[in-house]
Amino acid sequence: MSPSSLCSLQTLPPISHAALLNCRHKPAHDSNAGVRRRTPYVACAEKSSRASTQNADDYHATVRALNSKGRFPRKSLGQHYMLNSDINDQLAGVAGVQQGDVVLEIGPGTGSLTNVLLNSGAFVLAVEKDKHMAALVSERFSDTGKLKVLTEDIVKCHVRSHMSSLVRTIKEMDPESRNAKVVANIPFNISTDVIKLLLPMGDIFSEVVLLLQEETAVRLVVSSLRTPEYRPINVFVNFYSDPEYKLKVPRTNFFPQPNVDAAIVSFKLKLPSEYPQVSSTKSFFSMVNSAFNEKRKMLRKSLQHIRTAVEIEEALTSIGLLATSRPEELTLDDFVRAIDVITIAIANTPETMTLRPKLQLQITTTIICRKVIR
Repeated sequence: MSPSSLCSLQTLPPISHAALLNCRHKPAHDSNAGVRRRTPYVACAEKSSRASTQNADDYHATVRALNSKGRFPRKSLGQHYMLNSDINDQLAGVAGVQQGDVVLEIGPGTGSLTNVLLNSGAFVLAVEKDKHMAALVSERFSDTGKLKVLTEDIVKCHVRSHMSSLVRTIKEMDPESRNAKVVANIPFNISTDVIKLLLPMGDIFSEVVLLLQEETAVRLVVSSLRTPEYRPINVFVNFYSDPEYKLKVPRTNFFPQPNVDAAIVSFKLKLPSEYPQVSSTKSFFSMVNSAFNEKRKMLRKSLQHIRTAVEIEEALTSIGLLATSRPEELTLDDFVRAIDVITIAIANTPETMTLRPKLQLQITTTIICRKVIR
């Protein structure tokens, strides 16, 4: 299957000059006018200072939208629809969505967050796995001229190429267009996959704002050294971004109600030039993952399949770390320095020293990854 066939665009008119001129200040389509709004309790979120959207999506509007397509929330897709438009306002507010921004939304569902994003003046690329929900949100906002929908699984979709193309097209038509961002209420069961997919895209997105399961949010942002929650994903998150826990969102704000609360988290993405200096991100994260496979063991033992215990000890002490260091005790900077000296040691072995620098790096990376897999 060719890359172009992996993601299928819904049949929507392309964003045109006319759409830009006519829709610059045009509100999103009001599909639920006259529906009485029910506001669930939000324990840890103050009322948003942003202007209310033209249409507030509530429980009744959500159920009516689902019924219009003969649909019901699917557990297999992790579908939990937001009932409180104030939370959607907060999501957009945390990301600072403004006129001309280009926003990637994941799992738009009935379009409650999409509505807020469009009313903020953003262009939206929505990726929806459920073809029925994709059709619903496409129809709902078909007259805005500022929405495109991909009917695809976000973790399998070529997000980079689609987003780059859209940003390029919009900037050609509207030089005043601003930043590209991600704002999404994602299924909890794909949180890690989405984070690993999006955070390395600092060359495209300036910020990623997600509504996550609260436990996941706390683990990603608040986890401290020497705690069971400190894992390779924490090293990954801090390598590519500056994360911040924003606010808790009680489970009562969703339909159907999940068994856990949620939280809004912001990831300010680093530019590639701001990433920690490592010879190879592939070998770096391979070694981090290997170190955490047995996190209670000292690094001299968990990495002895890569170098001898004595060599690992020498590498650690050479950068001021204890020879008895464990992975849960190392910060991102510690890992960068430790893996750098270990990589240099591997590069200086007889099997690589006689090679040219570029080939030397390739061989070193291969050696590390193969030994980690073993």
